[in-house]
Amino acid sequence: MTTIADARVLVSGPGRNYVTLKITTSDGVVGWGDATLNGRELAVAAYLTEHVCPLLVGRDPARIEDTWQLLYRGAYWRRGPVTMTAIAAVDMALWDIKGKVAGLPVYQLLGGAARNGVLVYCHASGSDVPALLDDVARRLDDGYLAVRAQAAVPGLEGTYGVPAPDGKLYEPASSSLPAEHLWDTGPYMRFAPEMLGAVRERFGFDFHLLHDVHHRLSPIEAGRLGRDLEPHRLFWLEDPTPAEDQSAFRVIREHTTTPLAVGEVFNSIWDCQQLITERLIDYIRTSVTHAGGITHLRRIFSLADLYGVRTGSHGPGDLSPVAMAAALHVDLSVPNFGIQEYMGHREPAGEVFRTSYSFKDGYMHPGDAPGLGVEVDEEAAARFPYDPRQLPVNRRLDGSVHDW
Repeated sequence: MTTIADARVLVSGPGRNYVTLKITTSDGVVGWGDATLNGRELAVAAYLTEHVCPLLVGRDPARIEDTWQLLYRGAYWRRGPVTMTAIAAVDMALWDIKGKVAGLPVYQLLGGAARNGVLVYCHASGSDVPALLDDVARRLDDGYLAVRAQAAVPGLEGTYGVPAPDGKLYEPASSSLPAEHLWDTGPYMRFAPEMLGAVRERFGFDFHLLHDVHHRLSPIEAGRLGRDLEPHRLFWLEDPTPAEDQSAFRVIREHTTTPLAVGEVFNSIWDCQQLITERLIDYIRTSVTHAGGITHLRRIFSLADLYGVRTGSHGPGDLSPVAMAAALHVDLSVPNFGIQEYMGHREPAGEVFRTSYSFKDGYMHPGDAPGLGVEVDEEAAARFPYDPRQLPVNRRLDGSVHDW
């Protein structure tokens, strides 16, 4: 019988830090999984190395569901981002192996394609509105059909998702000690409708426009913002309020018809159960890496399908190309797919991760290589050591800690 012969963790920093799990079977088949948790990478690496990998050796790699249940229920201490990211890495690697053994791309094992391609949205941003408009123009010229728009709020020293004045790409985890930023809701509430209105005025309504609040508003503030943005016909308003209180979205729903999306910080189906079953959101944004892998992500999406909630998975550059590939296989196969975030990966990530997915005319496809369609060059990974970084801390003007 084929068994798992080895499981080990690679930590590397090709542009960003990534934690990658390699599982090798007794037949020599290799599966790859993403275990990256931005700003807490080493916690997941240790969880895998010290607690999970020893459990895998000798197990049947084909028993994916059984392994998932073992790692989830057997630990007793369930859920949470570290545990679920570690489980996700194992799950992705086992699906990768299963596809390679079968000679099929993973989406074929999930029931086959339910569409021809995966609609993706990209990010556009700027230090001011004119710079944002220029970036939106570039994204549309690149062929994107959906764009998330963010711009620096006048009068605030820093804004989430906006590049620094030197033009470097935005990177939240950027220093060995947490950076501290000041935030004030009032200027943002006044600026956001003006900013998004400028995008619509210049480019019209023939593409999807998205915006991320990043958990910074109270429910009633979010409802007011959603109402103010209704003329601009957003595809969605993302993360309008801290996501821990699912019932808060009922207040937002009472005040706006702007579609709502949330879930990138969720780790399980129970984190979003109320939001889905009470139809308090329109899109669920759980990611394959942080919500338990392909096996559990499909469970979340199946629940969402029952209630008319569509998918909109988190796809940042701080998850590796292994995660992007796994997400695309799920996206292509589920009936209630909505959209997929795609930030791409900064070089030299391409030296480490060799991918088969592709982008054309606003859509992506995972490709037809067996498994997930991503291979990892371990020698290249070794050239890019881990770079210790911390996520920032956001504070209100009075100095109290705020959602960042």
